[in-house]
Parts: sequence; structure tokens; C-alpha cells
Amino acid sequence: MDTDGAYDVAVIGYGPTGVTAANLLGATGLRVVVLERDAEVHSRARAISTDEEVVRIWQRAGLAERLKRDMLAERPVDFVDARGRSFLSACPTPRGHGHPPQMFIYQPALEQVLREGVDRYPNVEVLLRHECLRLRQDADGVELTVVSIDDDSVRRIRAAYVIAADGGSSLTRAQLNVGYEGRTYEDRWVVIDTEMLKPWPGHDRLRFRCDPARPAVDCPTPLGHHRWEFPILPGDDETYLTTDEAIHELVARYGIGEDDIRIQRATVSSHHVRFAHRFRVGRVFLAGDAAHAMPPWIGQGMAAGVRDAANLCWKLDAVVRGELGEDVLDSYEAERKPHVKEVTGRAVFVGRVITERRRAVAAVRDRGLWVLGRVPGFGDRLQDSQWIPVARYELGLQARPRTKASGNQIPQPWVTAPDGTRARLDDVLAGRWLLLHARTPTAQPRWNVLALTVTPAGSRPAEGTVVDSDGVLLPWLAEHRATVVALRPDGYVYAAARAGAQLPPPPAGFTPALRPTVTTTG
Repeated sequence: MDTDGAYDVAVIGYGPTGVTAANLLGATGLRVVVLERDAEVHSRARAISTDEEVVRIWQRAGLAERLKRDMLAERPVDFVDARGRSFLSACPTPRGHGHPPQMFIYQPALEQVLREGVDRYPNVEVLLRHECLRLRQDADGVELTVVSIDDDSVRRIRAAYVIAADGGSSLTRAQLNVGYEGRTYEDRWVVIDTEMLKPWPGHDRLRFRCDPARPAVDCPTPLGHHRWEFPILPGDDETYLTTDEAIHELVARYGIGEDDIRIQRATVSSHHVRFAHRFRVGRVFLAGDAAHAMPPWIGQGMAAGVRDAANLCWKLDAVVRGELGEDVLDSYEAERKPHVKEVTGRAVFVGRVITERRRAVAAVRDRGLWVLGRVPGFGDRLQDSQWIPVARYELGLQARPRTKASGNQIPQPWVTAPDGTRARLDDVLAGRWLLLHARTPTAQPRWNVLALTVTPAGSRPAEGTVVDSDGVLLPWLAEHRATVVALRPDGYVYAAARAGAQLPPPPAGFTPALRPTVTTTG
């Protein structure tokens, strides 16, 4: 059995996390191989929403605008009582990433677009119907023993690094003997995906039906689909609840008739709160559900995996190219795990609010939130503060001493590029290390990277500048007490300094390399 030529990165799993990694790595020019058991995109729509930061990541892969064509954006969220009356409504508040703050998705269609994106890169080889049987690491890389599910043929593949995005039951994690700590909730839910035959009033609103007798999630999904989720209660026949007859009984209480929907599938699932004990074992990195699992209440399970890929891929690229030392890869877990845990905690909290079964407590919840909801903007502020925590890195790859700007991601407004065109900021930054100065540049001799100066709205475009057309960047820099920031390729602040001061030096061993020109618009 011969060993195939070496790859820079092997990606195990081709769900949302793996396919995002394949796109981001493909754009770098690294040689990548993807291994996936199944031949086709999973037909079940597991995730149902995403957010502006995740779409910003897909923008870096040049796919945001195409993906957004298949999404529903800026739909309100209602919490309704047992009688169907809304006691709290909210619209997510934009956080400056340049895309709508919340978008509903149809996951099979989304994954298909992402896979078509990977087809752009001849440096990415995708092996469908293949499974990794064994990993063996040495000082130079990882040897993967891979079997074809179709003909049982076996081959060996070598890669410098491996991203294991093979789901909650990850075989890779098991091979690495990494614990998956946490709990599975006793409640099981039936998840129902339907095709909408006739629209009904309010079909495009997300409703958390907070009925103590039987809570439910009533969610729009794009491309003519709709999702319901119901808990399986004590005494329920789980098998019966997945039949068409039972499903029509469940949705009939909301005025949905048999002529309004076509049932596509119904499955039963449990909610998990799990974290891998380690996200890195040598040259192998766990990502997505292989590294963590959370309840679905705030729609962040898939998003967390996409953030994993975004955090890890540019670091792998930098290490493979010799820009940074290998120890920088330890920052992946240091940055991602605290945020994932915080998001999971929020998901658990929101789930408890929605699924409260004690009628007296539910009555207090409904009345109290109804009163607070009459305060202008309360619903939006509550959702913005309690829904999805902002990813601000306290640890990881950043200079010391830390500043107010350290570990924050810079917002992404529309700007005027040096050539006078209107562009999103990330398309101008182009995923590289650079310095961003406010108004007047200060020489930073220790930093041998591109420097751009932010000039006020109305300024003339010029080489080495970006015009703050939307009036966002300069106030953000002032708020964070910085007149110059060193940005990582993912837009997070590595270091910052005030007027006339010197930035801390780059990371140890930092050697910027020449990179291929990549178009990220999309």
C-alpha cells in the first residue's frame, strides 16, 4: 500500500465547518484534501439560521452575496404565550459586520453553494465516500489511512496538519482519546421540515411558542420551506409523533391545514452540551461539533463551527508558509473555547426561558416580559445583549500589554478604496496582516507590512488610504483609544497604540510571505 503525495492540510468531514475550511484554505493556495463519508449534501435541514459575522467569514471566501440570495433576512422574533399572543418582540441589532444581523437559511441549499465554491480551487481534492480509519502522527506530519466505502480499497495520505470536522460522534476525536465532556438533556424533540404550499399570515416570522403544555419553535426557512420543533412529552408515542397524521395534528393548533404544507421529513433529536477536553492534539485540530455541541435555541451550533474554521485556517496557512511559528496554533483553542462556552451558556438560558413548563412561573415570565417589552427598544436591547455574545479574545494571539482595542474585531463598513471604488472593508484588507492608521500615519519601523491610513468621509481617494465613507472606522478607533492598530488576517486587533506611540513588535518569528492575489468580493 503506497502513500500518496503529501498535502498541507487534510479536512475530515464536509459539513458546514469542513466545507468552510476547504473554501478558506483553497483561497490560500495550499494543497488540501477533503474526506467525507457521504456522496451528497445531507438532505435534512439541521441549522436554520446564521448571523452577520458568519456571513462576513463567507465573504472572505467570495460567496456571501450568492449565499444571501437564498436567505431570509431581517425577520422579527416573537415570544408568544399559550394563547398565541406575543409578549415580547425583537429585531436583532446590527453589530457592524456589514451584513444583516440574522438570516434564516435552508441548510442543504447553503451547503451546496459552499461545495460549488470549493470547485473553484484545483488545489483542493475532495474524496467523497471515503473515511479515515486511522491517524498516525510523527514529527513531520500525519499519516491517514483512508478507505473507499464503494470498493473497500485502502490508501495512505500524508498531510502536515488535519482539521477534524467529522461531527459530534467524531471518529477522529475517539482515535485521539479526547474526552467529550458535558451532558445530554432528557427532553427529546421532533423536528419537522415542510414545504410551504400556501403562505399564511405571519409565516415569515420566527415564533418561540412558550406554551407550558407543549412549547414549540415555529420558524420560517427560505426557498419555500418551514420548520417546526416540538418536545416529546411523557406518555407520547415517539414513533407516532413522526407520522404525517400526528404532525398535522400538532400544527393544526396554529391554523395550518393539510393543504398548506407538504411534510418532507420528521426526525427525533436530543439537545447536547458538550466540549472536547482539548481542541488540539499535536497536528490534529477538532472543529465544529467534533469539538463542541450546544442546544439550538439561539441558532449558533453551525455558526460556532464556521468561526472555528475562520480562526484556524489563516493560522495554518501562516505556519505552513513560514510566516509564524507552530506554537501560534495553540491560540486556536485559547481563543475559540471561551467564546463557545459563553455562547452555549446563553443557548441553555434562552432554552429554559422558552420551555418553562411550570404554569405559575410561565405566567410571571409572560407578564413581566410583556411589561418590559412596552419600553421602547427593550426587546432589541435584550436580544442584542443576551442572544449572541460578541467574540472578544482575552487570550490568544495578541500583543502585550493589552489595550482596549486588543482582541476585538474591527467593524466592516463600506469604504472608498484607494482606486476610488466603493467596497466593503474586508475586501480592501484582503485577509493579510496590515497596519491601519487614523488620519495621520505614525512610522512603525518594527512592522514590515502594508499600512493604510483611514481618512474622513469626503476625502479624496489616494494610494495607501481608505476613506471612511460611512463614518464608522474613525469613531471606532477613537472609542478604543487607538490611532494605529495592527490587524491580523481575520480582522482582529493584534496590537494598538495611541498617537505618537510605537506598537508592540509583531509575533516572534513573524516573516511576512508573498501571497497569491485572491479576489474575495462576494
